[in-house]
Amino acid sequence: MANFAFEGRWPLDKTSMRPGLATSALVVLSLLLLPIGAASAASGDALPHSPLSPEAKASLQLSGKPAGGTADHSRFEILQQDFKSGPEVTKACLSCHTEAADQVQHTLHWKWQTTNEATGQTLGKRTVINAFCGNVASNEPRCTSCHAGYGWEDMRKDPPSEPEAVDCLVCHADTALYSKYPTKAGHPLYEPITVNGKTEMPPDLGKAARSVTNPQRQNCGSCHYYGGGGDGVKHGDLDSSLNQPDKTLDVHMNKDGLNMACTACHAGSGHQWPGSRYSMEAKPTTVARDGEETKTAKIRKLDQLASLMEPSATCESCHSNRPHDGSDLMGIKLNDHTDTVACQTCHIPEFARGGVATKTLWDWSTAGKLKDGKPYKDMDEHGHPSYMSEKGNFEYGENIKPFYAWFNGETTWTLLDDKIDPTKVVEINALGGSPSDGKSRIWPFKQMLSRQPYDMETNQLVYNHVFGKDDTALWTNFDWSKSVPAAMDFIGKDFSGKLGFVDTHMYWPITHMVAPKDQAVRCTECHAKQGRLDGITGIYMPGRDTFKWLDWIGYAAFGLTVLGVLFHALLRIIFRNRKKQA
Repeated sequence: MANFAFEGRWPLDKTSMRPGLATSALVVLSLLLLPIGAASAASGDALPHSPLSPEAKASLQLSGKPAGGTADHSRFEILQQDFKSGPEVTKACLSCHTEAADQVQHTLHWKWQTTNEATGQTLGKRTVINAFCGNVASNEPRCTSCHAGYGWEDMRKDPPSEPEAVDCLVCHADTALYSKYPTKAGHPLYEPITVNGKTEMPPDLGKAARSVTNPQRQNCGSCHYYGGGGDGVKHGDLDSSLNQPDKTLDVHMNKDGLNMACTACHAGSGHQWPGSRYSMEAKPTTVARDGEETKTAKIRKLDQLASLMEPSATCESCHSNRPHDGSDLMGIKLNDHTDTVACQTCHIPEFARGGVATKTLWDWSTAGKLKDGKPYKDMDEHGHPSYMSEKGNFEYGENIKPFYAWFNGETTWTLLDDKIDPTKVVEINALGGSPSDGKSRIWPFKQMLSRQPYDMETNQLVYNHVFGKDDTALWTNFDWSKSVPAAMDFIGKDFSGKLGFVDTHMYWPITHMVAPKDQAVRCTECHAKQGRLDGITGIYMPGRDTFKWLDWIGYAAFGLTVLGVLFHALLRIIFRNRKKQA
């Protein structure tokens, strides 16, 4: 469940965002040839506007094609008004972008549900149990503050079907001008509100509407950075440090370099963005052009990439599966690794590198403790919460080496109706893959450790009702005997009343925070005893593994090679002397 912070507002670091940058999706650019009369541009100074300066345009993050546009939304007459609600803004947007809402409402971002064709499982935020806040159902409208729409308050029902329920601004507006409120089911504030003595003001929806352009990293990050309860908590390779990263943090997003937006790699159309973690392409097929394998794509030629990219967010989409210079032995050998080793395995040596810690352990079993009848919080030496009455115990980490495993792109999830073995660690999303299936490569992951509630009689995981002011919400009453039965009753599932806690693992693919090539993982870090890939099985790895007969054969082959070279040199010396005598 995304962004489960208990505080009253998202922990956005607005000081790190570029003021005045406009944000909008790639599909907007394709729809900018507007019908005459649909939206009229102002002439002279008749309408207030602030078109982007050349400097501001140059600072826009690079999307799937070079930055640029044919329209300045600050000049559109229909946007020169004081909007009273988010749906009013969307209605104005749809007067020109007539197909946008229908496109959004057919995406995973909207439905939060998908069927994995390989496993047959129904997955998505609406369905799965995760190792962080657990479940969405019964915790609306807190969780749907990160839904791409307005007003979804019940997971037992489909999201709203009205076109105006789509939130255009969350992906397209300047994040300095617009944000959702964390307890309003996707809506922003419409009236001032006072929380803990501090007054929060609603955003100016008119200014936000006039600020749109391609989505910047801040737009995607407003939800994806803060999943699981705070900045960097969930993914480990996605946090607010990527708003303005330097080259050492990410070579693609480097603010002084390529400055890529998320959509540069997650390059889709019709609001369909590739890159879902529910079904990935762990070993992409080779891109071909004119019957030949493509060479490494040069980023400066992004205008040519439309014909090169695969329909998925993979490294090979730009770099092919032979990305290294093959003019020397090292490059040839590195290219030989791409069929069994994912690019990220070598090029992301550590995650949580930007100064934002990620959560590595969450123990729900300790939640509910009180001091003097009141909830409390303990902090660790780095200023991170180590205990909260609402959520239990935590551990955090930075600069973390990934967990490595064979991965074919598929995961099998432990869902609500699945039986578990509480004597073993439960794999929330077990990784598919093996060294012999021809589809797998060695991938890096964040392995999240958690301890979660389950029904001791049925041996099944359970839902937990945490958010709300009602007496059954764990964050209000701190009573497990009420919160779990309330959640299970909400979704119409039985609960025996016998509550236990089981250890779980959850895996998050590490694909961001790509380091410069001179900081890539060195050969000896893997080809060594107790090296990075010590846990990888099913293959013989020189330098790590020993096999008596194979080793002796190798020694013998090396020795015979040396003897052959020496014998050849000796023969050349002998016959050279004979030739001179002749």
